Amino acid sequence: MEPLISAVLIVRNEQERLPACLDALADVVDEIVVADTGSTDRTFEIAQAHTDRVVRVPWTNDFAAARNAAVAHARGPCVPARARRCGR
Repeated sequence: MEPLISAVLIVRNEQERLPACLDALADVVDEIVVADTGSTDRTFEIAQAHTDRVVRVPWTNDFAAARNAAVAHARGPCVPARARRCGR
């Protein structure tokens, strides 16, 4: 079955908050895409433990470009938009 609702997260150095954020989304959406913009901690590995849709997106000081690159990896037709940092 193809995903209907895809959550797309753009992250960098969020190893402390990411597990709870991903756990909260797991039962709400059909697919989670995590776009890492250059983490130097364990964020990328933590994301891989939760979803197989983890990509590296170079940070170019342009949030819209990062968002568009991340959304391009979503397979669901519905990608709710919300700009907020997890746990902040």
